[in-house]
Amino acid sequence: MALDPTISQVNMTLAALAATGATPRPSGESLEQQTKRIISGIDAQLSDPRLATQDSWELVWLALSEANANMAYLVRSTSGSNEFAVVARGTDADWTDILEDLEVGTVVQFPESGSPKPIYVSKGAKDAFTRVVTARSIASPSPNVTLAQALSVALKAAPSSPQPTVYLTGHSLGGCIASMLAPYLQAQTWTNQPKFAVMTYAAPTAGVQSFVDYFDSIPWVIDERQNNAYDLVPHAWADLDTTADWYPSPGPQATEEVKLLIGKIARRTNGNVYVQPGTLCLMNTGYTSFSEKLIRKTMQDFLGQVAYQHANSTYLDLVGAPDVPSPPVVTDLSPTFGAAGDTVTINGTGFSKDSMVDFGRFACTEPPTIDPSGLKITAKVPTGTGVVHVRVTNTLGTSAAIPMSQFAYGGPAPVVVSSVSPTSGKVGTPVTINGEGFAQGATVHFKDKASDSVTFVSPRQLTATAPGLLDVQQTVNITVTVGKATSPTSPDDEFTYTGR
Repeated sequence: MALDPTISQVNMTLAALAATGATPRPSGESLEQQTKRIISGIDAQLSDPRLATQDSWELVWLALSEANANMAYLVRSTSGSNEFAVVARGTDADWTDILEDLEVGTVVQFPESGSPKPIYVSKGAKDAFTRVVTARSIASPSPNVTLAQALSVALKAAPSSPQPTVYLTGHSLGGCIASMLAPYLQAQTWTNQPKFAVMTYAAPTAGVQSFVDYFDSIPWVIDERQNNAYDLVPHAWADLDTTADWYPSPGPQATEEVKLLIGKIARRTNGNVYVQPGTLCLMNTGYTSFSEKLIRKTMQDFLGQVAYQHANSTYLDLVGAPDVPSPPVVTDLSPTFGAAGDTVTINGTGFSKDSMVDFGRFACTEPPTIDPSGLKITAKVPTGTGVVHVRVTNTLGTSAAIPMSQFAYGGPAPVVVSSVSPTSGKVGTPVTINGEGFAQGATVHFKDKASDSVTFVSPRQLTATAPGLLDVQQTVNITVTVGKATSPTSPDDEFTYTGR
């Protein structure tokens, strides 16, 4: 069935908001502190008229399960449409963790669905579902109640005309959980009976054929699963092996290492045959949306492209919705080594007045100074040891731990490669290497072969000549070694040989 794009845009936006504050602050915070931070962040975004939600939804209930495993929230429309949405977040993890952590080798009964016959779902999906339906809110607006209790109260207070509509939505594992919450809530008794609609994005499979048969027998207002045609996660667990033949031109193509990884993960089903419920709506069938930086035939680029295709921002773009505000991003810092009490300048984006800074597990004891531009923070280094990641947290989330965010207590500076230029060429091509922590005497390797011509330009730049390799038609990582420290590899340091 054709969808009103506005419905899809709103539901995907609500699904994306579930990622708000998903990562606990690196220096530690209680479940209550994180829950309140998430609520503040979601409230702020729901009131943003620039998003597809257009300041016409309000938060009713939110709960974060123990150990930050899963989160769900309930909102209602303030536009008079008498609509509600139950949104599931799922596990806070990258796609490989999602696929590897779910217990799909065992199926269990799902009596909470209301099915008169036994139906079966994976144990991992059932465990995640159980955490969501038993979680109790620990902060306003509806403290100490479960999702079903909060929805019951909200429906009682709602008008009976027009008939209330409850949407079940979520992205990734949140979509998988939403597909289980839907029959569970539909089976409950409500004093103000709503209609139910299911719209998921990038959801891995919850159950086997018996689950799908029952799900598809329910008269949903909408029962759509919206998937990016080149997103790997929705293929779990029905046909994950098919993704080993990706990606079409311009790539990246799967390496043998990638194919082995996908095959290994696919075998976790232990012979169980999983099936996706609902009506499939495919987007990006022509592979017109892809990361142009991640197209080389390497495992790093393949996994990076998988992450790009699965991202909330990609799905928002595919449904034509504005992107949601990004959490803080740290791009680099200076200096990258020193001692407690030193002043460090942190560069990046999305720094707000409420931003907090952590050096590894240690929080800055003095409030940082946030530049009005939101692009720079100055902070005093707290007590700590070793090499740590400097990360910034606010109500929207926490910056990622990246190589350029490292700080070394006592020095020397961490060795990091941030870019190379050119990114391709023949044997003998001079390559400029940018990064941090370079020094006189640094060695440069192209894969496992050392360059025999390295010039030190500055602590942030080297030049090196591409050495000959046995295979001069491949993409390799360029690494820099200073003393005993060697730069970590990433797509930013890749160089493609084009011949001799």
